[in-house]
Amino acid sequence: MTAFCTELYASLLARGDALFELCDALLCTDGPVRTLVDLALAPEHRRGHGALYAGLNQGRIDVARLRRSLVGVPLPRAADGRLVLAVDVSPWLRPHADTCSDRSFCHTFGRGLGKHQMVPGWPYSIVAALETGRTSWTALLDALRLEPGADLAAVTAVQVREVVERLIAAGQWQRGQPDVLVVLDAGYDAPRIAHLLADMPIEVLGRLRSDRVMRRPVLVPWICPPEVPPVRGRC
Repeated sequence: MTAFCTELYASLLARGDALFELCDALLCTDGPVRTLVDLALAPEHRRGHGALYAGLNQGRIDVARLRRSLVGVPLPRAADGRLVLAVDVSPWLRPHADTCSDRSFCHTFGRGLGKHQMVPGWPYSIVAALETGRTSWTALLDALRLEPGADLAAVTAVQVREVVERLIAAGQWQRGQPDVLVVLDAGYDAPRIAHLLADMPIEVLGRLRSDRVMRRPVLVPWICPPEVPPVRGRC
């Protein structure tokens, strides 16, 4: 952990002290952070609120070096020792930020039937390393903001390829070991992503939608008789 913190600090090119303490306060603060002033009051942030804003406005991060550092730490693995990567899109909702560019309509799930909404925000494609068993911790390896109208399958394939290449360069995967398992949710085009990554040591596992129909016409109540059920996919 000490080596990783040293590498993390080295990736902060400008205003490194302010950014490092800002990240420390963000990770150690109890409960969700709603304002930047709350971070300035955290014990881990030993500077004034002016340094906090200066770090955000003038600080610079070597993103490439930070990504290489993330894949270099010990990563969780499955029971058979293979690496399991999960890919998903997590939105940062910004409904009131009318002046922010490149916002998209993000699908949000509500608590109840018909409560789903499309809220303006920034969707981020996140890659994390999973482990067996139940845990609230995940090893985040990469995050990429999706542009409006982006081809999700193409962007995901490029992102996963780059993450796996960094894992191989860091010695996390070697020839002869089980292929890296990439887990996708039902919203991804798993066959296309598997085709785009066919030259990599990767196995793609995608979840099917519960209403996915195989080899038979889709059941439409006013066209097909209800006594002919379709063959549906299973999760």
